[in-house]
Amino acid sequence: MDDVFKALADPGRRDLLDALFERNGQTLGELCARLDMTRQGVSKHLAILEAANLVVTTRRGREKLHYLNPVPINDIAERWINKYDEPRLQALADLKRALETTREREGR
Repeated sequence: MDDVFKALADPGRRDLLDALFERNGQTLGELCARLDMTRQGVSKHLAILEAANLVVTTRRGREKLHYLNPVPINDIAERWINKYDEPRLQALADLKRALETTREREGR
């Protein structure tokens, strides 16, 4: 689980996971085009995500497709989040989201 937390600590890696969440099964080139990172940077981040089992790959001809593996994140949720008072946490998350949306609408 330590590898997962270390992998999630970097905002660039979280951006990669978000991109795969939006559209799973992307190539390195597709991920580079969507993010403001060099090809080498994306490759290094993907290697760390693969080592943490957050991303799995498969080959399709000459292409290597990257897929989000939600299992380690679910394990974190079960171990570190679900055991706490979920209704209160959900209420706080909803409040935070509403405040951020209001702030964005007001242009702050």
